[in-house]
Amino acid sequence: MEAMSEIAEDTLRELRETFRSGGTRSVAWRKTQLSALRELIRDNEEKIFEALYQDLGKHPIEAYRDEVGVLIKSINYALSNLDKWVAPKKGKLPLLLFPARGELVPEPLGVVLIFASWNYPISLALEPVIGAIAAGNTVVLKPSDQSPACSSIIAKTIPEYMDPKAIRIIEGGAKISEILLQLKWDKIFFTGSPQVGRAVMTAAAKHLTPVTLELGGKCPVILDSLSNPSDLKVAIKRIVSGKWGPCSGQACIGVDYMLVEEKLAPTVIELLKKTIKKFYTESPKDANCIARIVNKKHFQRVQNLLEEPLVEASIVHGGSLDEEKLFIEPIVLLNPPLDSAIMNEEIFGPLLPVITLKNIQESIEVINTRPKPLTIYAFTKDENFKKKILSETSSGGVTFNDVLIQDMKERLCLEVKRLGLKMVRLGSHSGGA
Repeated sequence: MEAMSEIAEDTLRELRETFRSGGTRSVAWRKTQLSALRELIRDNEEKIFEALYQDLGKHPIEAYRDEVGVLIKSINYALSNLDKWVAPKKGKLPLLLFPARGELVPEPLGVVLIFASWNYPISLALEPVIGAIAAGNTVVLKPSDQSPACSSIIAKTIPEYMDPKAIRIIEGGAKISEILLQLKWDKIFFTGSPQVGRAVMTAAAKHLTPVTLELGGKCPVILDSLSNPSDLKVAIKRIVSGKWGPCSGQACIGVDYMLVEEKLAPTVIELLKKTIKKFYTESPKDANCIARIVNKKHFQRVQNLLEEPLVEASIVHGGSLDEEKLFIEPIVLLNPPLDSAIMNEEIFGPLLPVITLKNIQESIEVINTRPKPLTIYAFTKDENFKKKILSETSSGGVTFNDVLIQDMKERLCLEVKRLGLKMVRLGSHSGGA
């Protein structure tokens, strides 16, 4: 324990010295590091695919789409916009101060601590690093110990390609995380569960350290009656891909449960069954087209959600679980009890409860009686219903007639703001991040 504490303290001290030297403020340095990270990803693409398969059973196509491809895109976006991001912005001053002028000057925060999650162990580790470097900070990255192969490749390759005086990797489990949180950082970025997020925020509060928490939530999909049968088929295809496509449901913005009208439910269930078989074959486990559960602990957690008698009785499709291979096939449930664990905890797995309502307008009440979702997905052509969803629910975002596309927009400008810019106005600092 003492040895780990010394490593953490020494690392923080060395990174502070690097930051104070001013080297990371240089735009040339930032671009060099971003280019080096891009080279790292391209040179080690096959090794990254292998690590993702070892940890999560991800197919190379999924691995490229959700891990490698998004990072290359983010790096290119950062390199294209970095000069604009660091340029001073004209500040507005009251006429009383004429002829004085004001500027907003972006400044790096300092040393940033990043905790990565296990479900996207490459992209959710390195994308915050891209933002932190683009903002001119030094970085400590703690990969998830629950995805050991990915953690290992990050720890091995980062020092080979990037500036070891400014970017450090510290591996380990809960103990090293606790030690890191005891230290004073200039910014903490955490991706993970609300439970651990509370601990991170509590620790950060001791030093008044600013924190960004990327947590989960139960994301519902509302499926309104669509008059055109082809529209309904398209909606089901998008829902199926949004539920099981991203890491077999182990994604914070993935579909968690579905709300439909009673009269539409039989048609929806049949379309779900057909689409699942079409997308993932009759035997998804043998097809290697869906990721597996990350480890036995999470496998048992998902399995426990199905063990309540009324929940198990509500299964209308699937149900096969292989603990040895950590694989759970796509499972659809019809009307599990609303007070059951599956309807009150974030599922984070390949289970899709379908809840029927007499009128689709009731979906708003169902959503509002549960914790605020990260995203609401709604398939409807009713413009008044769209306005009602927007005005009467609260969530991190709303997407109409599609799923996951809100995550495909350019994100790096936001990441840069979160991970390192403070604004200097007339010699004083105000939180612009």
